[in-house]
Amino acid sequence: MWWRKTYRPKKPFFKRWWFKWGLGSVLFFLGVTLLPVWLYAVVDPPTTPLMWIRWMESDSGKKHSLFIKDWRPLNTISPHLVRAVISAEDQKFFMHNGFDWEAAVNALEVNLTTKRTIGASTISMQTARNVFLWQERNWLRKGLEVYFTFLIEAFWSKQRILEVYLNVIEWGDGVFGCDAAARKYFNHSSRWITQRDAAWMAAILPNPRAWSKARYQNRVQKRQTRILLSMRKMKLPAI
Repeated sequence: MWWRKTYRPKKPFFKRWWFKWGLGSVLFFLGVTLLPVWLYAVVDPPTTPLMWIRWMESDSGKKHSLFIKDWRPLNTISPHLVRAVISAEDQKFFMHNGFDWEAAVNALEVNLTTKRTIGASTISMQTARNVFLWQERNWLRKGLEVYFTFLIEAFWSKQRILEVYLNVIEWGDGVFGCDAAARKYFNHSSRWITQRDAAWMAAILPNPRAWSKARYQNRVQKRQTRILLSMRKMKLPAI
């Protein structure tokens, strides 16, 4: 009869608009995140989000560069600096897959039971954050940091992660990369950094814009001494 509704079979779920939209969004996200990870496995990142943030914060960018000018291959960076940074930031770097779960559990316990706030970011996590993300702490950034850490551990070698890390991290106000830092603080290339100077550079990493200043000298010296002792005890594979 004309008043009866014509039966229309339901579309399979994979033909429905919400499925197509969701699948398209996932594929787009994978594309825009996987491509730079694959690219930076062989091409040196020319800049980072933090460099743009610091440039915008500065007085018309007068003291800040938008691009990494002096990229140093890992085999041309002082082995003292490599050892100092691993000793200070992530002694299990060559043993984990990007995440130090023991350190993460310990940090969570300390943060919940004391007034102290400590982190558990590995060198891989710091590299992911510096190359691909912003610095503000929130759950979105943390989730993306885990995602990008997984990607770089999957597609980059440990040596590549170290090289990128040393060349992009912040070492002072407007100072990015180990070579720029070595030239600013010691007037020579990062190739010639001594053991003691390497320990000092590693000592300021938790807060380089502040700790590189003279008023934090005592605090940095104590941390520098601890790093030197740790460097002498630590065993690293050939890099």
